Amino acid sequence: MAGLPGWRERVDEGEEIIKEAGGTLQGVYVTLGRYDVVEIFEAPNDEVAIEILMKLQRFGAEHTETLRGFTREEAEEILKRL
Repeated sequence: MAGLPGWRERVDEGEEIIKEAGGTLQGVYVTLGRYDVVEIFEAPNDEVAIEILMKLQRFGAEHTETLRGFTREEAEEILKRL
């Protein structure tokens, strides 16, 4: 809850950082549990993703957890190779 008062401004700033780096903000969620706010973005590659994360964390107030997601189709292709 401590991070919620300024979340709108940080989300707007984060969206701009993501866009400038070549990514796309997919969704923003205020959540119950471990994190107050969850932002989901897509990046063209891992290098751009880490650039975005480093820029978002430059003030040290944000804590991130990075997950690589696979679409259903991608997962099906992987399963076919097993």
